[in-house]
Amino acid sequence: MKNLRIALLLFVVLLGCGNMSANQDAKGEVIHLTKEQFMAKVMNYKQNPDKWVYLGDKPCLIDFYATWCGPCKRLGPVLDELAEEYGGKIYIYKVDVDKERELAALFQVSSVPTLVFCPMGENPQLAKGALPKETLCEIIEKVLLK
Repeated sequence: MKNLRIALLLFVVLLGCGNMSANQDAKGEVIHLTKEQFMAKVMNYKQNPDKWVYLGDKPCLIDFYATWCGPCKRLGPVLDELAEEYGGKIYIYKVDVDKERELAALFQVSSVPTLVFCPMGENPQLAKGALPKETLCEIIEKVLLK
């Protein structure tokens, strides 16, 4: 009986840990997206090819970046800070353009970083380049959280 309780407890703990990942919609974290996750959390462009239908339950900022890009590397810690500061209010997603070329093409990403701001019920807005934190905060407040 004691072994059964231990096994059951271990199962519950492992089950809970199995649900934790870097891609989890945890409050205050930047979330890295694959194409499949993008289609489930942001927009299913195959189902709605002609119009923007945002699937999220709160606004988001998407950073299209590359691992080799200097400005992208400098922007990363800023996005981490913003994810912490705006946790629970917005999602901050990252998409690696080298791994997710189809997504980069969909948003016509020709330079990195490219930031996509997705407010609720409106079309997304794009910004190119590593914007300063103050500018990002202004855009988040005026576009995403208005």
